[in-house]
Amino acid sequence: MCGDPMEYEVRNLSFGYKTHHVLSDINLKFDRPGLVCIIGPNGVGKSTLVKCMNRINKGYTGEVLIDGVDIKEMTMKDISMKVGFVPAGTQDIFAMTVMDTVLIGRHNIQGWRTTHKDLEIVRRALEMLSLEDLSMRNFNELSAGQHQRVALARGLVQETPCLILDEPTSNLDVKHQVFVAEMLRALAVVDNKLVIMICHDLNIAARYSHEIIVMKEPGIIYKVGKPLDVITPELVRDVYGINCDVIEVDGSPHVILKETFDEEDE
Repeated sequence: MCGDPMEYEVRNLSFGYKTHHVLSDINLKFDRPGLVCIIGPNGVGKSTLVKCMNRINKGYTGEVLIDGVDIKEMTMKDISMKVGFVPAGTQDIFAMTVMDTVLIGRHNIQGWRTTHKDLEIVRRALEMLSLEDLSMRNFNELSAGQHQRVALARGLVQETPCLILDEPTSNLDVKHQVFVAEMLRALAVVDNKLVIMICHDLNIAARYSHEIIVMKEPGIIYKVGKPLDVITPELVRDVYGINCDVIEVDGSPHVILKETFDEEDE
């Protein structure tokens, strides 16, 4: 359990690289637990935004506040005690076991000394993600999908009040995409946690999130709201340039794709 949820706020955030501007005057506020999905086409700044939110990207203007404190005034260790981060994919080639790889996620709490509690937390995370049978396998022997689940487990064991995930369902088959989405929603509800994830699957976002943030070029927030208010044929066409129907299934919107362009565009 994570206790009381923290307040996380982004104020007038802008960011750019030398060659191009990426984010423009972003304002967001999170003051309650829940699963929040960030959606939008490739290249609109979704990953850049979440990396600014935990100061992996440092050259931004504006403010990112955790419980009213600007993260520029916090150490990276202090930030890591509040915000866990799971990047998209992994370049890790650890020649160590899955157990030890996940245990790395506990170092922001207990340093390099491993306790019985740490091992129990790691064991539970491996069990949650159906990785217990792989615990003694070397990480670099696993498939891409298994790598993704191990990275997720390493994020979970940090036990932070906020968890940010960059495309956590990438490299996963359909079964495991649904499994991870269900688990993250349950984590937000049961553990009173704020879970923010970048997601490219509109129906995963629509079905499992409590709130959706839509980004559109050039690095702006296009719309924020509950799935039924956000996922509409008009928004999908405007943001992604494709036609669709949207039906309601069990209280959630479901996108049915149609043609990707109009006949007059041929």
